[in-house]
Amino acid sequence: MSNIESATSLEIDSILNQASDDAGGLTDFGQLPFKEPLAKVLASLEEEARLNEIGRYIARDRMVMHSRNRLLYTADRQRHPEISEEKIVKPVFIIGLPRTGTTILHDILGQDPDSRVPMTWECMFPSPPPRRETFTSDPRIAQCQATFPDVDQMIPAFKTMHPMGAELSQECVTLMGETMITPLFHNQFRVPSYQNWVDHQADFADVYAFHHQQLQHFQWQCPSDRWMLKTGAHMWGLEHLLKQYPDARIVFTHRDPVKSMTSYASLTALVRSMGSDDVDREEIAADWIHRLQHVLNYAMDVRETQISSEAKIYEMYFSDFVDDQFSEIEKIYESLEIEMSGSAADAMREFIADNPKGKHGEHSYQAADYGINPTAVRALFSRYIERFNLAPE
Repeated sequence: MSNIESATSLEIDSILNQASDDAGGLTDFGQLPFKEPLAKVLASLEEEARLNEIGRYIARDRMVMHSRNRLLYTADRQRHPEISEEKIVKPVFIIGLPRTGTTILHDILGQDPDSRVPMTWECMFPSPPPRRETFTSDPRIAQCQATFPDVDQMIPAFKTMHPMGAELSQECVTLMGETMITPLFHNQFRVPSYQNWVDHQADFADVYAFHHQQLQHFQWQCPSDRWMLKTGAHMWGLEHLLKQYPDARIVFTHRDPVKSMTSYASLTALVRSMGSDDVDREEIAADWIHRLQHVLNYAMDVRETQISSEAKIYEMYFSDFVDDQFSEIEKIYESLEIEMSGSAADAMREFIADNPKGKHGEHSYQAADYGINPTAVRALFSRYIERFNLAPE
């Protein structure tokens, strides 16, 4: 195999061998299933993703990264068995449909010095486990930051929708990549067969077992009072999240689904354009609208039948958050019974002031550009709209 072919190969053995080389020769991926879901996403990438040469390189790089990281998590845990003794207590999860304010909310909550959010750099380069004394000076921060200029050059509009940086908070949907069970891949690449499996057959118990190990890993040498976590992908595994974390604190975000679907279709089309010359915006919208309607109904079913007495939920409406961000933060703390220190309030207020809406440019999108019929979408999401009394935006 030539160097060019090896750099774009989506063969499973090539991926695993490269991951092993990058991890210093490690070969133990741990006990939970990993290679089967990896094989599924690789097959879908090869057969359905319509990747160009750059796309094949990007896809391979992501699969190698997650495989390498899994090797490193496993090795660190074997080397330091005391990691498994870490207790994850009352973690906070921000959950909701895409484009409902979850990213900026997570970034604001992460300013509380008593809270811990997964940082992008530690998720990209998790080994060795981060340490409190070097958390803001670790050389991996610069190593991670160096990966972002290419994205800015290839899709400069991306930062208007989803700012990126080594020292910004990262989503759990990225951490799920180490299990190869994550909706992230179908956002970045066109892999419908793989996503069908994620939607209907994948075992999210494995996802949350490994997620718990990841939090223990990050917390071991860098603890704080509570975890602040975020991703809409938690809707896919809400039942298993609650089993793994029965004392979870959940902020469930709500917005007119027409706006949510249109914004997410716009984001997905933009991200996929990095690696494909054949991106169908209307197909993306139609595909994700039905997937998200399915998973949202599942999450509402779980909420109605499986919320433990230890768990707490706060309903956050996007319109309220836009009107007064800090007021919503105060309500979240009160509802979830979290004490807010003066230093936390000051830090969050300062962050809000420094990050006004549109700081990185405006994200413009129209439903008609994606073949979205607002009336049809609202009919499809009628159960959700009625349950949370959501008015059209």
